[in-house]
Amino acid sequence: MLLEKTTRMNFLFDFYQALLTDKQRSYMELYYLDDHSLGEIAESYKVSRQAVYDNIRRTEAMLEEYEDKLRLFEKFGERQAVLEQLTAAIKDEASTMEDRLALVEQLKETD
Repeated sequence: MLLEKTTRMNFLFDFYQALLTDKQRSYMELYYLDDHSLGEIAESYKVSRQAVYDNIRRTEAMLEEYEDKLRLFEKFGERQAVLEQLTAAIKDEASTMEDRLALVEQLKETD
């Protein structure tokens, strides 16, 4: 579960980091990308560990809210799944041109 949350937060951060403040972006980078502890971040910013924790939790909630509204990560996942199917269909000599074109159309619809 923890790894899934970390992976999800990293993706959401990639998609929505431009919507965050500099401090939010910095805390999230240090915590999720650089794997710093709350204490390490607090020490470098000269704030309490609780302040860092609260900021990260609020930022996580904001990222989830952005995803609920904009669905960029969800659409990315859908496109990746269709691309995998299309790649498999191209490699499969038994697949027809119609099958491949249907997947291309499905890919267009994900945007």
